[in-house]
Amino acid sequence: MRTDLVSEPGDASRPNEDFAGVGLPASGQGGCVIVLDGVTPPSGGTGCLHSVPWFTARLGGALTELTVYDRDLTLSEILARAIRRTADAHAETCELSHPRTPQATVALTRWSATAVEYLVLSDAVLLVRGPDGTVTPLLDDRLARLPRSALATDALVDADLRNKEGGFFTAAADPAVAARAVTGTLPRRDVRALAALTDGATRWTETFREGDWTALFDLVAKEGARSLVERVRELETADREERTFLGRGKTHDDATVVYVEL
Repeated sequence: MRTDLVSEPGDASRPNEDFAGVGLPASGQGGCVIVLDGVTPPSGGTGCLHSVPWFTARLGGALTELTVYDRDLTLSEILARAIRRTADAHAETCELSHPRTPQATVALTRWSATAVEYLVLSDAVLLVRGPDGTVTPLLDDRLARLPRSALATDALVDADLRNKEGGFFTAAADPAVAARAVTGTLPRRDVRALAALTDGATRWTETFREGDWTALFDLVAKEGARSLVERVRELETADREERTFLGRGKTHDDATVVYVEL
């Protein structure tokens, strides 16, 4: 099995808020990939004493342990338990009901000799390549389907859309959100390789329109995860002044890519 993992902060002076992990059980059978994209809060506080990297490290560590060792649990059950474990770690010191309590998007997959299970929550992306070369995106597109006017300000998003029915969901402090994730199972024979990415890496396709999902997958498979991140950085830098593509968003975002050939 071949694996390739790159996770790079958007700003070298700030901690990377992404988390990435590959788990391979000691039995040598199966494995898992976990990718989290921590949600950067606006100024004004989160009700929490802890940073987003603290949260993603805690949640990512719990997901890795549970996904590798508790194979009787579904991925939704694993996410719910990991959220609960992380929430319990700071419930006594922090206001977990705050809409901006630390949170993250999730791409999670686990495979065995016979099946590949997947879970996607919010705008993390999971791509799967089949034996015939076809690349299938496994997405939670609720955020992308919302009208841009509804996302005009952080206050509107927090009041009406964030972790609310009719809006979109992230992994924060409520384990019930795990039931909102996009999940499924594929036969192992139908999956030759997969890639999990945060939206800082998928900008190559989703923001800059350099190629579709198949082209992005081909780039990672042939040139490596580092090449994709470097190309995104070049495009971001070129758009720094014009803001043709990035609008009011960050010039550089944390970017994570995990590629696995099964």
